[in-house]
Amino acid sequence: MLEHCPKCGHAPLPADQAFPAECPGCGVILARVGVAAPTRRSRQPARDAALGPSLLWAVPERVDSTAWRLRVALLAVFAAWGLRLCWMDYREGDMAASFIHGPLLVFHEAGHVIFRVFGEWVGVLGGTLGQLLMPGVLCGALLWKNRDPFGAAIGLWLVGVSVLDVSPYMYDAPEPRLTLLGGGTGNDSFHDWIYLFDSVNQLHHAHAIGAFTHAAGAALVLLALAWGAGVLRRQKNNVGDGVLIER
Repeated sequence: MLEHCPKCGHAPLPADQAFPAECPGCGVILARVGVAAPTRRSRQPARDAALGPSLLWAVPERVDSTAWRLRVALLAVFAAWGLRLCWMDYREGDMAASFIHGPLLVFHEAGHVIFRVFGEWVGVLGGTLGQLLMPGVLCGALLWKNRDPFGAAIGLWLVGVSVLDVSPYMYDAPEPRLTLLGGGTGNDSFHDWIYLFDSVNQLHHAHAIGAFTHAAGAALVLLALAWGAGVLRRQKNNVGDGVLIER
């Protein structure tokens, strides 16, 4: 029994609301809106719950066994790769020799171009912002848009690796030895973090900041791997043969 019309709010309504009774105010058939309104309300809490913290651990009702095994293998590869990158010596800039440095460098240079419109200082910082934000956007899109926490964990892994990639550049600022994109070092070429640290009078803290940044990147990589492993553990309970992953 409806007390108010769901469409126009008119009250009172007829006592007999069986089809084809209408709302005196707008003429809508009460039997139809009376059924539709609770359905819409019942769906909303489920949708709201999906947007909450449980989204971090969302698991499909059925998971294809082959896809699950491939994800386990993929996580193992990223775990070995990530630990290898964490072990590299940021003080010597070993990260620059890794494969992942190339794609991150593309993000870095794109960041300079994108953030240049906000002035020189932000444009210089934009290189680092670009290589951190782009993997971050990927992580957020996979989680929010695709409802794929495992994919988002891999995105977070890339954020952590990008932070690792920034740390040698920071550490290098006081005594520049790293070879920059132009072929020189910070002694004869423009060095982002010499400029940035010097502009805020923090060049003397560059070593400590670089070390902290490396530790933060390693922590993000480990967190991403733990998140991915936790998602796969939950998915294992829903593994079935011959069933495609549904989201």
